[in-house]
Amino acid sequence: MSLSDDQVRRIARLARIDVRADEVPAVGSRLNRVLGLIEQMSAVDTSGIEPMAHPLDAQLPQGQRLREDKVTEENARERHQSIAPQAADGLYLVPKVIE
Repeated sequence: MSLSDDQVRRIARLARIDVRADEVPAVGSRLNRVLGLIEQMSAVDTSGIEPMAHPLDAQLPQGQRLREDKVTEENARERHQSIAPQAADGLYLVPKVIE
């Protein structure tokens, strides 16, 4: 499948992407490559292949390895709030913007 320049402009308009007239051929070429890759992937016979719930299922049957949950930085709330225009009870005070 090959997209025409008119189709590329229409896709760009629908996606709300500003594509200049001189960019249309290059954008069309990139879109055509993506569509070609999708066609190649669609042509692969996937019958008999069980879908995976997670991309790491095949490598890690027990799930994704997680790092140890420990504090790595000091609590700097007081330092950060000391330069705030207004702060009280550990909270930043901001002007009311909705009535």
